[in-house]
Amino acid sequence: MGKIRSYYTTGLCFIVLFSGLTAVFAQDEKYSIEELMGKADIELFGKDVNLRKEAYDAFMEMKKAAYQDGIDIQIVSSFRSFDRQLAIFERKYLQFTEDDGMEPLEAIDKIIEYSTIPGTSRHHWGTDIDIIDGSKPTEGDVLVPSKFEEGGPFADLKAWMDINANKYGFYLVYTKEPKRRGFKYEPWHYSYAPLSVPMLEVFRKKNILQLLVEEDFLGSEYLTTGFIKTYIRDNILDINQTLL
Repeated sequence: MGKIRSYYTTGLCFIVLFSGLTAVFAQDEKYSIEELMGKADIELFGKDVNLRKEAYDAFMEMKKAAYQDGIDIQIVSSFRSFDRQLAIFERKYLQFTEDDGMEPLEAIDKIIEYSTIPGTSRHHWGTDIDIIDGSKPTEGDVLVPSKFEEGGPFADLKAWMDINANKYGFYLVYTKEPKRRGFKYEPWHYSYAPLSVPMLEVFRKKNILQLLVEEDFLGSEYLTTGFIKTYIRDNILDINQTLL
């Protein structure tokens, strides 16, 4: 009986261990590298919203609550495909190198003050939003930090989000923390944490360095190993700590 019990216990432990490993692998495989890089078709919800279902539902609840307080949350940008991010990056690269006469690396440094290298944008995930207050029309570029500060057209929106956004699972990504590196302060960019946190966890387990080295776009030949490592540390990972 002792041997039988030992065998049974060992077998049971193996089954439990195997099940645990399967669950871990299943969690890792929940998000493919293609969708994390914006290269896959994902199901998005809401006209002019374009978020994953859970993020969409949370956003609509938040939008409804804000509207009752006189704030009309409107999305300027949400899901963004790899090709869309590529077009943004290359347009800015040409502008800075050809029109403004910058050296390639200088131009890339300028681009990544606010824009990501294609394949690394959080907007690829269907969890992140850039927002304004639609009830406060304004001229020129709307995603400007000063417009979210006191006296700006979106100051009330920012104040409301500071108090209420977290209740709905949304968190500011690129904060005003003075020691934070990477992308500049973006008071308009929020992320739906219940989805984006595990997505970032899966993404950072991938060989991001190798993935970027394999890409071919304007300026990509200047992305050295050292540059990419710094970019991953500062721009991808130096964010609101709640989102890590």
